[in-house]
Amino acid sequence: MRAVLTWRDKAEQCIYDLAFKPDGTQLILAAGNRLLVYDTSDGTLLQPLKGHKDTVYCVAYAKDGKRFASGSADKSVIIWTSKLEGILKYTHNDSIQCVSYNPVTHQLASCSSNDFGLWPPEQKSVSKHKSSSKITCCSWTNDGQYLALGMFNGIISIRNKNGEEKVKIERPGGSLSPIWSIYWNPSSRWERFWMNRGKKDAEEAIVNRYFQERPSSLKSVVYSSKGSESEEEEDDSSRDDISEEHNDILAVADWGQKLSFYQLSGKQIGKDRSLNFDPCCISYFTKGEYLLLGGSDKQVSLFTKDGVRLGTVGEQNSWVWTCKVKPDSNYVVVGCQDGTISFYQLIFSTVHGLYKDRYAYRDSMTDVIVQHLITEQKVRIKCKELVKKIAIYKNRLAIQLPEKILIYELYSDDSSDMHYRVKEKIVKKFECNLLVVCADHIILCQEKRLQCLSFRGVKEREWQMESLIRYIKVIGGPPGREGLLVGLKNGQILKIFVDNLFAIILLKQATAVRCLDMSASRKKLAVVDENDTCLVYDIHTKELLFQEPNANSVAWNTQCEDMLCFSGGGYLNIKASTFPVHQQKMQGFVVGYNGSKIFCLHAFSMSAVEVPQAFIRVQDLRYLELINSIEERKKRGETNNDLFLAEVFAYQGKFHEAAKLYKRSGHENLALEMYTDLRMFEYAKDFLGSGDPKETKILITKQADWARSINEPKAAVEMYISAGEHVKAIEISGDHGWVDMLIDIARKLDKAEREPLLMCAHYFKKLDNPGYAAETYLKIGDLKSLVQLHVETQHWDEAFALGEKHPEFKDDIYVPYAQWLAENDRFEEAQKAFHKAGRQGEAVRVLEQLSHNAVVENRFNDAAYYYWMLSMLCLNIAQDPAQKDVMLGKFHHFQHLAELYHGYHAIHRYTEEPFSFCRPETLFNISRFLLHSLTKDTPLGISKVKTLFTLAKQSRALGAYKLARHAYNQLQGLWIPARFQKSIELGSLTIRSKPFHDSEELVPLCYRCSASNPLLNNLGNVCINCRQPFVFSASSYEVLHLVEFYLEEGITDEEAVSLINLEAPSHKGENKWQEITSNNSQTLSLDETVDSVGEDDPFTAKLSLEQGGSEFVPLVVSRSVLRSLSRRDVLIKRWPRPLQWQYFRSFLPDAPITMCPSCFQMFHSEDYEQLVLQHTCCPYCRRRIDDPSP
Repeated sequence: MRAVLTWRDKAEQCIYDLAFKPDGTQLILAAGNRLLVYDTSDGTLLQPLKGHKDTVYCVAYAKDGKRFASGSADKSVIIWTSKLEGILKYTHNDSIQCVSYNPVTHQLASCSSNDFGLWPPEQKSVSKHKSSSKITCCSWTNDGQYLALGMFNGIISIRNKNGEEKVKIERPGGSLSPIWSIYWNPSSRWERFWMNRGKKDAEEAIVNRYFQERPSSLKSVVYSSKGSESEEEEDDSSRDDISEEHNDILAVADWGQKLSFYQLSGKQIGKDRSLNFDPCCISYFTKGEYLLLGGSDKQVSLFTKDGVRLGTVGEQNSWVWTCKVKPDSNYVVVGCQDGTISFYQLIFSTVHGLYKDRYAYRDSMTDVIVQHLITEQKVRIKCKELVKKIAIYKNRLAIQLPEKILIYELYSDDSSDMHYRVKEKIVKKFECNLLVVCADHIILCQEKRLQCLSFRGVKEREWQMESLIRYIKVIGGPPGREGLLVGLKNGQILKIFVDNLFAIILLKQATAVRCLDMSASRKKLAVVDENDTCLVYDIHTKELLFQEPNANSVAWNTQCEDMLCFSGGGYLNIKASTFPVHQQKMQGFVVGYNGSKIFCLHAFSMSAVEVPQAFIRVQDLRYLELINSIEERKKRGETNNDLFLAEVFAYQGKFHEAAKLYKRSGHENLALEMYTDLRMFEYAKDFLGSGDPKETKILITKQADWARSINEPKAAVEMYISAGEHVKAIEISGDHGWVDMLIDIARKLDKAEREPLLMCAHYFKKLDNPGYAAETYLKIGDLKSLVQLHVETQHWDEAFALGEKHPEFKDDIYVPYAQWLAENDRFEEAQKAFHKAGRQGEAVRVLEQLSHNAVVENRFNDAAYYYWMLSMLCLNIAQDPAQKDVMLGKFHHFQHLAELYHGYHAIHRYTEEPFSFCRPETLFNISRFLLHSLTKDTPLGISKVKTLFTLAKQSRALGAYKLARHAYNQLQGLWIPARFQKSIELGSLTIRSKPFHDSEELVPLCYRCSASNPLLNNLGNVCINCRQPFVFSASSYEVLHLVEFYLEEGITDEEAVSLINLEAPSHKGENKWQEITSNNSQTLSLDETVDSVGEDDPFTAKLSLEQGGSEFVPLVVSRSVLRSLSRRDVLIKRWPRPLQWQYFRSFLPDAPITMCPSCFQMFHSEDYEQLVLQHTCCPYCRRRIDDPSP
């Protein structure tokens, strides 16, 4: 049983009582001083009713559905019509506690704290009767003859229709156990009476007939689960139980936390049931089979009519004051202290088990009925607890209760014996989805796991499945070694033996399993999947024999191998062999098929369906099929009796006579087919004689097919080769891994036979013999497949060699090669391979991803390298005129990022690592370079805080106190990480003790205009006077003594280089020093008349003319100036097209500068040589020193 919440609502006040309209369409609730009317279908509030002035405590609806009544703390009772109109009001001397309508006469009983009144609808007066105590609850008997009153002093008073007390029941607890709720158990006889009330003398006839009725569906043998063995109850005890069932029974719940049952006579039935909570409401289901209780435990509990607790309907957040069952349904409504109204649907699942002709099922939740489907005998086992699972197998019956499992066995081996006794008890709580019993074990299914337990509860084996178990069935076997058929949600079907740890996979289908059965010979398997399709498989070959739609369950005939039945869509379907499906109407599920009977379960009843006689009388189904086929062909107009007789002879085993008749009728092919089907190849050859070679070839092929089917593959291959069926021969050889045989076939085949040769190459590849596959591809000239072979086997050298000869396959080689490099984390090589394959887009994406990853992982040196590579790739793409402008923009952007990350690498290491690898001057220069460059957006990963922090510390160390103070002030406006906070605060304070100026040694000098520049330049990395961009060393980031100059219009790069290389003569000052010799001394004097270097230098003269101004004026030189320049003083960045070359003049030739020929970065020569020795490559572009390429 499980409860499903249908709808829920919340009122503002406590719900003290509620009542359903008899047809179940409306629900009346007492909430505060109002009545609330709800639509039960969806929980819609239809109308609130106002009439009372104080809290409404009770409400009741008349059985005829014409009116209902409500009682309130304002001492009044209001009668309402079904149209929700108040028609009558009367009062008591105290607050109204409960109201109840007589189910037959519709007389209203209203009870207050000191009296109760009876109001017949046909009269206007109300007869009132005094009460000795406060009346808390009331209930009419089903025949309307008696009214039971529950009182606060613990007494139950039973009155007749006139209010006279007939029976008085005094509870042991007295006033300490107030009676809070009572309810008479409904009886089916009064339901029938109300339905037939219009008939004459119906009441007397039904009452008399009722007390004479005896149940005939069950035998009078009843068993109890108490004790080690069940005790057989005699017929008299059964009669007592039955008569007791049919008498009026009053359920009583008191605040002594007890549940009790009484007869109309006042005699108690059984003992008090302890509840462990204060009950506030009690209510029966319409037919009286179940009981609801709610109260201080904040939940509603479901009990059997005998008081056995079955489970919880719904847990609430406050006390439950009222709960009722919707008439003639399994819907329950609950009203709580906090105003919550909850509407639940109770779903009672079928708990049952079947083995051949014995069917066991749960009845009344606590009983088990075992039914013999052939003899129609039934036996009831009373367990007196909730029955959770049932399993039956041969002479064993297992019943799972909440805290134990009972194992029963039959008294004898008689097939008709129905006497069960307890064999074993496993006193342990188990949670399982399915239960199976075998001769010596029980099997518990728990989602994906199966556990095998002995009858003593000891776990012997466990199986773990790949998916949820949807179906399990015992398929027989020796005791202790039974087989289980298991179906999983993922479509897998397995066979498990209880004495074996390893499951056998029978087959795997694509859809989930709902139902399974295996044929009597264990050769066929029927499956119903989640798409309601019945599929029948051959277990050995895994072949799908046939399938049928609209199925919900399936069963094989236990006596006839080729017969099965399945149900679905309101039909029973019977299939015999390959005959069409026979259908007949039937509701329910097929659960078994034994001989001529099919067992079907509908709702909670099992029935046997007789199979049509044609299926029973004829046992030779194939003969029947042959007769049916001949009759059908005759109807279509075939008249060749020799052919029909040949088929009959063939069926009877008279094959030679059949062959003669086939030949006489002109169907030699059928005779040949018959012999080959029977594997009589010698007879077939004799029959064929020296006939058509084509027929002989067909015969050899069929013989080869037969050899293949009987697992003689080598013989089959030889036959296929002799018959010219090379494809089949190759297929068998390849499947068996016979490489030598494949080599022979491939070398004997002509190159024109492309299909079998391609098949050979496929198997060579599959069997890891790429050399033979390459030989085969070369034989047929399939170069593309050969390239694919080299690529798949990663024989890149052979692939490259082939690509050199056949450039059209370049993409087929280099693209997979690049992808393979990328998969093996060789991204730089992958980028080059993409580039070589002409896949510039992929090459750019690889580099962009590498650059991004390097920045995210704080590998800024790698990021600089990747951005430089990316810029060079963009420059290469820019040679395409259509992409020139976009790609040149990207080139300059990526060059800029590469320079920034290259410098920031040192800053990051300085701030993150315990030891610094750079000189203070270098860190100082890098910090200034970065701050001058970061005038706009800051790239990802570069921290302005770390840059300023480094600048502040190095400025202070080098004596640039003004700059250090400025850096600390800038840091105050930024978010500072906690680890730098203390150091920055201390530095900000201590720097104030230093002078407010910078060391003049640190001031950078412009080599074009000789102007001194401030350490912090608002214009960036350019001169504040002439706007000439500074050229920095890529290692120390000092301003290099270089000035960039540009060529005059009309001078090409080649001409400029040739002019510079002329080496025009210049004054070298040989006579600058003069030696004077006297008597005792030698004097060396400087001749000031000789011109100093550069005074007549045209380049220097050009500088003096064009420097200064607010705008940058490029230095443009003419041919004469170029001719005057020295080759060793000029550095040229020879950029590839479409970029222009860049020219730089060195003003300190004695301080050499080295430029990398690959990345064109400038270094002091000493620094460059040291870094190259350290890294064996350029520190910027990583070009190796032994690499001859530029």
